[in-house]
Amino acid sequence: MNTNTAPAPAILSTYGYTAADQQKMHDTYRHLHANPELSMQESGTAAFLLQRLQELGLEAFPCGGTGVVGVLRNGDGPVVGFRADTDGLPIAENTGLDFASTATGTLEDGTAVPVMHGCGHDTHMSVALASAELLARSTDKWAGTVVFLFQPGEETAAGAKAMLADGLWEKAPKPEVIYGQHVWPGVAGGLEISSGTAMAMADSWRITVIGKQAHGSQPEKSIDPIVLGAHMIVRIQTILSRKSRPGTPQ
Repeated sequence: MNTNTAPAPAILSTYGYTAADQQKMHDTYRHLHANPELSMQESGTAAFLLQRLQELGLEAFPCGGTGVVGVLRNGDGPVVGFRADTDGLPIAENTGLDFASTATGTLEDGTAVPVMHGCGHDTHMSVALASAELLARSTDKWAGTVVFLFQPGEETAAGAKAMLADGLWEKAPKPEVIYGQHVWPGVAGGLEISSGTAMAMADSWRITVIGKQAHGSQPEKSIDPIVLGAHMIVRIQTILSRKSRPGTPQ
């Protein structure tokens, strides 16, 4: 994130967004960047988010352990979700920034590790909070309900499950659509346009290869799952590089 205060874009100025608001978002970003927490351990982050949402007058509550939800109601209209992830990564920051993270955390196996927001979640949270503030004070320009979802444990895929298991959609209005964001390296103040697929999501799936045992002197009577698994890895890996163009959705 560019941390230099600049005039607010014209489209935001119509909603009363000022350079002071932009500086506030930058200050929020710096705070969150300097204080990252590991997946499902984001207690300090959750407390910060909860306080900020309550100060804005939103219905705010924890969900899924360290997840946070804020509901902004503004009369009749569509229900829209805005999602931001909150966890940091177990890596050391060597940026040299004056707000660089010096935080540490403990993995599930007890290993002590440095922690950094190296995947943009600090930016996601900062933009979500700024959006909540902008919408909360501009209720004359829109109608409906916005549900702000601050999801923990994105890096481990545990946070979304925890929020759903905690009754997320019983506690908050269910949106018709949920928007998210992902930061991308570029030149501040510029605009980049990509044709076709630009980002991707990933699904996990599990394959069980079942073999057949035989005596070591008669390997031809066996079905070796190790060899079959090796062939499958090679074939699957070459789908993208040899069977379709890179960038084509799989």
